[in-house]
Amino acid sequence: MKLGIVGLPNVGKSTLFNSLTKGGAESANYPFCTIDPNVGVVPVPDERLDVLADMYKTQKVTPAVIEFVDIAGLVKGASKGEGLGNKFLSHIREVDAIVHVVRCFDDTNIVHVDSNVDPLRDIETINMELIFSDLDVIERRISKTEKAAKADKTLKKELDILIKIKEVLENGKNARTIEFKDPDEVTFAESLTLLTYKPVIYAANVSEEDIADDNEENQYVKRVREFAEEEGSEIFVVCAKIEEEIAELDTEEKKMFLNDLGIDKSGLDRLITAGYRLLGLISYLTAGAKEVRAWTIKDGTKAPGAAGKIHSDFERGFIRAEVVTYDDLTHYGSYNAAKEQGLVRSEGKEYIVKDGDVILFRFNV
Repeated sequence: MKLGIVGLPNVGKSTLFNSLTKGGAESANYPFCTIDPNVGVVPVPDERLDVLADMYKTQKVTPAVIEFVDIAGLVKGASKGEGLGNKFLSHIREVDAIVHVVRCFDDTNIVHVDSNVDPLRDIETINMELIFSDLDVIERRISKTEKAAKADKTLKKELDILIKIKEVLENGKNARTIEFKDPDEVTFAESLTLLTYKPVIYAANVSEEDIADDNEENQYVKRVREFAEEEGSEIFVVCAKIEEEIAELDTEEKKMFLNDLGIDKSGLDRLITAGYRLLGLISYLTAGAKEVRAWTIKDGTKAPGAAGKIHSDFERGFIRAEVVTYDDLTHYGSYNAAKEQGLVRSEGKEYIVKDGDVILFRFNV
């Protein structure tokens, strides 16, 4: 999973990136201090791996990972080259989903590029730049496809989709608002790597006082939440400054710090949960003396496809999957004990892998 962190300058993007990745991105109270996209790879917290590692006395534990890309603050006119311009819009095309950081706190010591805090205006500013950039892509693609369609009539369907997307963008709406019913249309739309077709998680960045107050009094957050719900996007509330402090603590200290604030999960944990839910992802597990590992797949993936995550040979020569649920395995304390209880199942090519399945693949190439 690759997430791009975007937003206006001075909304807390780089501070949040630092806290999530401990990546040390430069953070300053002026626009465009982030000039190159900072990239950080973060392990996905999964307590199940530690339990299995103890059970199997494993040599190695490999969690799933998320890649975060911190992209320079966008401003009005970025699609036309304002600020640092299109260079950074191109970085967003490479990610699976966008984390849009929105400022939901007042602080006279931190400059806002539009002089005052208005989260919905800020969201609209970013969205319009992404729409303008997508329109440029779509118009060039339409021109190219129209010429090619004169010789190849099969391209008519693609042209119709492109025109449909163009009309939506011209009306100031995101491409992801289009409901394609044909799977081929969805595949084609995804291939365009449009910025506004990517799913979005809004990160409402609040003050330290508000995060401890469960955001009840913050009208900014309420407005962003309503907007996200109407759009069908995810939202999580975070205090980037607190997350930056938490990032320096060890596991036990982190738990105590969060408990004192009355928070059950860190911002990273909540962002990962939102990301998995938004992208329809789950994790299955493999376990043995050599390695315990989590593998991220799309929910609904069948056993051969899940096996292919490990190696293409596993998918190509798939015979069967020996599956036990994490709960059953840990309840009985060993693979053999679970097997004696009839809880290890032999599943074929049509089996849909579930979150928390512990799987041993049998294959022959």
